[in-house]
Amino acid sequence: MRGKRILFFIMAAAVLILHPAAVYAEDAEPQEKTEEELAAQEEKEKADSYVTDVDTNKLAGWPQGPQVYADSAVVMDMESGAVLFEKNGDKQHCPASITKLLTTLVAVENAELTDKVKFTEDSISFLQYDDAQIGMQAGEELNLDDALHAVLLASANEVSHAVAENVGAQRLGGNYDTFIQKMNERATELGCTNSHWVNANGLHDDQHYTTAHDMALIASAVYQQEEFRKIMGTLEYKIGPTNLTKEERIFQQNHKMLWPENYYYYKYCTGGKTGYTDQAKTTLVTMADNGKMHLAAVVLYDYGVDAYTDTKAMLDYVFDNFEKVPVKDKETSGDIGHFSDPEGYVVLPEGIDFSQLEKNIILTGDGIRNGKVTYTYKGQNVGSTAVILTEEGYGKLAGKAVVVKNENAGSKQEDTSKDNPTEPADSGKSKLYIATGAAVIFLILLGTVLLYSRKKKGQHRR
Repeated sequence: MRGKRILFFIMAAAVLILHPAAVYAEDAEPQEKTEEELAAQEEKEKADSYVTDVDTNKLAGWPQGPQVYADSAVVMDMESGAVLFEKNGDKQHCPASITKLLTTLVAVENAELTDKVKFTEDSISFLQYDDAQIGMQAGEELNLDDALHAVLLASANEVSHAVAENVGAQRLGGNYDTFIQKMNERATELGCTNSHWVNANGLHDDQHYTTAHDMALIASAVYQQEEFRKIMGTLEYKIGPTNLTKEERIFQQNHKMLWPENYYYYKYCTGGKTGYTDQAKTTLVTMADNGKMHLAAVVLYDYGVDAYTDTKAMLDYVFDNFEKVPVKDKETSGDIGHFSDPEGYVVLPEGIDFSQLEKNIILTGDGIRNGKVTYTYKGQNVGSTAVILTEEGYGKLAGKAVVVKNENAGSKQEDTSKDNPTEPADSGKSKLYIATGAAVIFLILLGTVLLYSRKKKGQHRR
């Protein structure tokens, strides 16, 4: 009897271990928070983010930038790639609808504005009642020009999907997935190192993520496209009757900094894209031009209109504290024959001299001695430009050439193996279950041995 009781307790322990919901409180169904509790949680989150250090403020001799509510933020000079303000620039976040900047870039680089965009059931059926859309129907057709206005101004999710579907089929020789693959390839070409794209509109997916630094690279690239700048100059747009509807569709630009009568209007703002999902919070990309510099400002995981106040503070800080410094007459390296762009420059604050910079030269693979020189100040990218190397310079680099596919600067090569969202979230629990399973087997074997031992002793006594 005593042996049976021991076996009973062992089996009971095994049942408890194999059902961790009975032991681990975190597996219990969480209780829903009240609106007041959620608001208090967000306020604390905002306060904590606001006092988080700005990375560029830690650079000796660098002007102190503003505190911002955004969890991640970057301001980049769009021509040189200089990163002038940075807070958690390489931290991964969900992008929400600023995804559509990359969608637009891939579309205008691979298609014509006169191309037809036909809507399928697939491009409509995924929509939820509160998703941004303009009410397109399956079978309806637009030209790509109208479609991209809807993508960028109205942030229409079904139109973004249809653009990807049609460009993927008509121009890339595949389908919707082909277009998404092209988005990932193009991002990599631009120097993005911490992004992954699974859709064309930015609706939430755990495998759809980017960083403020990567988005600044994408913004810099799409801003070079004349079609994009033309669309950004439009505050209100009208799509006329289509093959399925006689009604006009009229929609407006969502970026508040572009509207002269809006409280958040910014006189230097020339374009951008808004975004929001519950998981991403507010995301915002803003392009600005004060006549001297063209900047891309990005904020991720921000809080409503705080995204605009953060962006204004960041842009004002850069415009007020930095200026272009031409490199042609300052560079003395014997490895550089001449600069491909005679107006190439770095961007520096007052008090930091060109002589304090370090440089890295790489071959670009688009010519025998073509290269790119990137200048840094204490590891911070302050600009890059294309160069033609001397024979001596080429000889030094030929054995260790690094090929890049474009002239966009500013990328940071980092080990992204840590904090990788593709790793299953419950991998830790899986390891726990394996360990506890092994423990259960051990306990059962131990119990069997004890029972057998007692049985042998009993036989001996009898």
